[in-house]
Amino acid sequence: MNIRRETLERWSVRDSADLYGINNWGAGYFTLNNDGEVAVTPFRDPGSPSVSLMEIVKGVKERGMDMPVLLRIGNILDSQIRLLHKCFAKAIEQTGYKGCYKGVYPIKVNQQQQVVEEITKFGYDHHHGLEAGSKPELLAAIASLRDPESCLICNGYKDDEFIDLALYATKIGIQCFLVVEMTSEVQAIIERSRQLGIRPNIGLRMKLTTRAGGQWSESGGDRSVFGLNTAELITAVDAFRDAGMLDCVKLLHYHIGSQIPNIRDIRNGIIEASRIYCGLVEEGATMGFLDLGGGLAVDYDGSHTNFNLSRNYSLDEYCVDVVETVSEILTAKKIDHPTIITESGRATVAYYSVLLFNILDATKFESAKIPPLKEDANEHTKDLVAILNHISPKNIQECFHDAIYYRDEIRILFKNGRISFRERATAESAFWNIMAAVQREVKKLKYVPDEFEGLDASLADIYYANISVFQSLPDTWAIDQVFPIMPIHRLKEMPSRQGILSDITCDCDGKIDKFVDLHDERHTLPLHELKEDEEYYLAAFLVGAYQETLGDLHNLLGDTNVVSVNISRESGQFEIVKEIEGDSVSDVLSYVEYDPKSLISNFRDKAEKAIREHRITPAERRTIMAAYEDGLRGYTYFER
Repeated sequence: MNIRRETLERWSVRDSADLYGINNWGAGYFTLNNDGEVAVTPFRDPGSPSVSLMEIVKGVKERGMDMPVLLRIGNILDSQIRLLHKCFAKAIEQTGYKGCYKGVYPIKVNQQQQVVEEITKFGYDHHHGLEAGSKPELLAAIASLRDPESCLICNGYKDDEFIDLALYATKIGIQCFLVVEMTSEVQAIIERSRQLGIRPNIGLRMKLTTRAGGQWSESGGDRSVFGLNTAELITAVDAFRDAGMLDCVKLLHYHIGSQIPNIRDIRNGIIEASRIYCGLVEEGATMGFLDLGGGLAVDYDGSHTNFNLSRNYSLDEYCVDVVETVSEILTAKKIDHPTIITESGRATVAYYSVLLFNILDATKFESAKIPPLKEDANEHTKDLVAILNHISPKNIQECFHDAIYYRDEIRILFKNGRISFRERATAESAFWNIMAAVQREVKKLKYVPDEFEGLDASLADIYYANISVFQSLPDTWAIDQVFPIMPIHRLKEMPSRQGILSDITCDCDGKIDKFVDLHDERHTLPLHELKEDEEYYLAAFLVGAYQETLGDLHNLLGDTNVVSVNISRESGQFEIVKEIEGDSVSDVLSYVEYDPKSLISNFRDKAEKAIREHRITPAERRTIMAAYEDGLRGYTYFER
């Protein structure tokens, strides 16, 4: 028995868990079961029920919905909200903090109606509120909030209509805060409040000097586009004092960045903000609320480091650091402890959504057979073939460099017409055989030289995924975000291929070639051989934040099917609570100003002309028209 066969036979579910890191980034919500399938455990308690994602895929398909499907797991959203408030409650008790905590959800993170509605439902007992950064978001928030004790934070740039809506919300009993983002809003708020006769709840957004590391570091610092600097803050305070509205100034807000990986940056921001809060109290403002903005990171790769995709702190540590820092500074100043607010959007909804999709086909990298060389073959071609027969662990660097040199020389010769097309093909086959042989030897090395870094990616298979990156995973394209992606079944088998993913858009950027790894990013994903007549399913995890909101219609591929499930703690069974059909072809065409009825009419005219020109029969016309209309009604994604 050869080594490879022995390895395959020894492969276990635990090996797959280690390979894909699911126990690191899954946060207890996602694990592997004994059948070699990814399971969701929404309650995270030992012994609590779990449901296989393959069971859900089967249930979805039995109900007539095709892949891809965006799966929303309501229990996970409920768990995340509970966990956030539980950790803050524990930190408040441990530190003796005299204030309380209230979370708010920024609607921009995922604006879908169902998401916002479920947040207000699950957050009701915790007084979990909403944040609106635009007029449409404010209108949605006012209608969606259920709890009068929860907060509605109004950020973003505000015209008179925006201000009026916030004031009316206050009037009807919503705890609504108008947060001043720029100096021009001060007078606008004063004037509209006087005009309507409504006393507002006013917040001031401070532009902290503290900057956080990570992808969104530009959100903080002196050159941030949002908020007031120190001089502007004083000007705003004076203006509200002169208007007799200093008692309306109740909240200080700041935001130093999303996905902050380092707890030290978070603590530094809180220290500066707490000092400013004390200053506002000393100026005579009522205060009572300190809004720390967002920043609570999601550990996408499970490394627990200060890497952009991770965080070097736990939720418990985050909450203790927040509460403890505010407490120490305000207690020393003998100032009452405020209600602490955080705008944790990413951490609230990221785990909630999973993108399920199937693989349509694969292009494999296979070493091509090299035909016998002719006697008059170019010397460089002969040299390439000779290298292939003399590769060893001791000379792989030399062989690697020589092969690249000879290949480049052969390409020049071909461009100059000095070698034939067939000989070039032979040389290219020899080159890629050398690269494959070098790759096998490199895997045996303890230390891998830098020049071999991109070798795996160059030799990777291409697996064609039934998705649009631009629609469902836009951050992978726009900001190089890396999401955990892995097969959801066949995990008792050792994956024998290394691949990258290509979507079904006609765009070279429609690919995924960066994947999570415990120590760094990997450029290929371990995958299984495709089986004839058997679907191969993958999932992208932690996609609940921003991806639905930012998706576009590249190649007119629309929204995917959406399925929402709840899992019963008692029975361990899942229930599909909501189904939303993805966009049809007709839908997406109408989004870009086509009229489907006009399209049908125009095509009908063309078909009728074809009858007159004896290209088709009337019976064929009927078949062709039916196919065209079915196409308009169909799913924008690949249908088996």
